[in-house]
Amino acid sequence: MSMSLSLARAVADAVLYEGYLLYPYRASSQKNQARWQFGILGPPGAAEAGAGEEPGMSADCLLSPGPHADVELHLRFLQLQTRTVEKADGDGRFSPAAELAIGKSRWLSWDEAVEQEITLGPFPVAQLARAALRLPVEVPAAEEIEELADGTGRTAGRLVRRRQALRGEVGLSAAAVSDGPLRLRVSVANTAEEAVTEPGNRQDAIAASFIGAHVLLSLRDADFLSLLDPPGWAQDAVAGCSQHRCWPVLAGPEGQADVLLVSPIILYDHPAVAPESPVALYDSTEIDEILTLRVLTLTEEEKSEARATDPRAAAIIDHCEAMSPEELQQLHGILRNPHAAEFPDSRGILAGTGEEAPAWWTPESEALVEPSTDAVLINGVPVARGSRVRVNPSRRADAQDLFFAGQTGRVTSVHFDVDGSTHVGLVLETDPAADLHEGYGRSFYYAPEELEPLEDGEENPL
Repeated sequence: MSMSLSLARAVADAVLYEGYLLYPYRASSQKNQARWQFGILGPPGAAEAGAGEEPGMSADCLLSPGPHADVELHLRFLQLQTRTVEKADGDGRFSPAAELAIGKSRWLSWDEAVEQEITLGPFPVAQLARAALRLPVEVPAAEEIEELADGTGRTAGRLVRRRQALRGEVGLSAAAVSDGPLRLRVSVANTAEEAVTEPGNRQDAIAASFIGAHVLLSLRDADFLSLLDPPGWAQDAVAGCSQHRCWPVLAGPEGQADVLLVSPIILYDHPAVAPESPVALYDSTEIDEILTLRVLTLTEEEKSEARATDPRAAAIIDHCEAMSPEELQQLHGILRNPHAAEFPDSRGILAGTGEEAPAWWTPESEALVEPSTDAVLINGVPVARGSRVRVNPSRRADAQDLFFAGQTGRVTSVHFDVDGSTHVGLVLETDPAADLHEGYGRSFYYAPEELEPLEDGEENPL
């Protein structure tokens, strides 16, 4: 495996499991009783019946091939695995149960998932330009039984894991474009034989789906072109590319372009897992620090249920409980220089000048900023903590803006960020919990141009 592909796989794993299990990681939680993830390719008919997702995804990408260029494709996804708990009734017989406890161990009936990866190729790029390929994907059904014994060695129950067969098709084709690069098109489709036509068949649909589906493409004797930041000569070719339910980005280390990740989540080129993130939390791009603190607030009974729900949930609970204060502090984030691109020299020296780069932040600068007393001029009127304003949202940054338009607020703070922007914090005067929010430092934030200063006597018209 190439180094580029190995590094790209770490990000691809995060994509694969994003949304796999949601906090509080318990089977009894309503949001965990229906599988919700990115990149689900449902069986034919599921989307039309309202029981699942569309069956296909596709993406165009651009590459500059050498004379011996070839491409290898890795289709990666999760296959649903139903885990049924069965209690031993004696005489070698078992009966289904919602839960099984043996000593300190506990299991619940639950839908797990199994990682699958289908590697196809390598295929000569010149061959793809002559004839498109349609490649079948077959994942067989399976059943596995794990017997569970008590402290005396007697069989007390078993776990029965069943997987439904999956069928799909991968398409690959290449075509030259007028200004030089080659356009490569990759498509993946679920081709299950039995179409889902009943609206209530959500469980059947997800059992026959490719979950978290994405593609890694690896080149030899060729380079991919970035669709986010293409060279000028390839702008028209990029405009001619199309994507459906996925987005291709350069993967692997910066400076290399031999691996592409076709992801159901929109990412930037060369994405990477943050080094401050020590464990996969799965919960749909939530913030690690918040989730970790939430896990630590679970009761012992809730943690026990989470551990019994899924081995990955158990690993999350165990890891969060074992974190040191230093590891928790690391989750709070890291201070990075927003002007690093302007001053690339790690010693803080301006490139090509030998002069020291100006500091973007210093304690002295910080001392000059005080949100509780700072003011900003709006329509010639100084606005600071305690000022009354009318809210006229224009950026539509949040759905709440639709309800806050025209209301009056009381300013709680004025913030100036390192990029030169100003943010005015406020609470709404009609909010009965305004004083409580202000006491806890909770505010709504608006740009100065979205606010209108008011005289003290002006009332809220709403």
